[in-house]
Amino acid sequence: MSERYVADPARTAQDILSLLKRTGLAHEDVLRVEGEGGLSYASGLPVEDVQALLRGEPLPQGDRGGADPVEERHRRVVARIVFLRSTRLHASPDGQRRAYSLAEVAAGAGTSTQWLDKMIRTQKAPNLDHAAGIAGFFGEGIEFLVAEPAQALDRVLQLIHKDLLERTVARQEQDLQRLRRTDSAESPGSVLGVVDYAARALADVPEDTAQPIIALIESVSRRSREERAREGRADAHG
Repeated sequence: MSERYVADPARTAQDILSLLKRTGLAHEDVLRVEGEGGLSYASGLPVEDVQALLRGEPLPQGDRGGADPVEERHRRVVARIVFLRSTRLHASPDGQRRAYSLAEVAAGAGTSTQWLDKMIRTQKAPNLDHAAGIAGFFGEGIEFLVAEPAQALDRVLQLIHKDLLERTVARQEQDLQRLRRTDSAESPGSVLGVVDYAARALADVPEDTAQPIIALIESVSRRSREERAREGRADAHG
């Protein structure tokens, strides 16, 4: 059985910073905390919580010491629903952006305005069907509402890391193709040198991030050698 996944936003953020050196993107653009599209907006966490988690600091376990875990989960879900309503704005007929009314959210989630208002006032989370309906109204999955803070932020950071990894792989492929085109020696040894070059270029990238990139380049290099071998045989028989 595999070990239980433990969210570590600070570690994931460090992995992202390592990849940023390969993409040319700015730290303040990728790991921006505040504003629409920022880490707070995407995770549903208050700005100060995001900043603390990025520093590797644990968050207090509830507003009151010894809070009941069930009550804490209810409070978290309701807080995320309120967060969505305050941040996912839409354009009104006068051109201004405003929050959706409780009636609009309730209608979109398939419930009543009175029930939604009571839920917010009593801090009692909805059942899974209603929670999924509310999250879906705002274009989010139910995990947005229920994930613990570290998991919520790490989920967003993992998506950023995946995107940067794909960009890094694409950039390494482009570098490899350029090196192949300019390789006048056309020898297998020079292709192997490209793999060595990639390994050296990724020396300061965490191993679990660098290995998929190097493996891809090795695969491309192997195909290149096979293609050259076939071309050589064809020339010999020509």
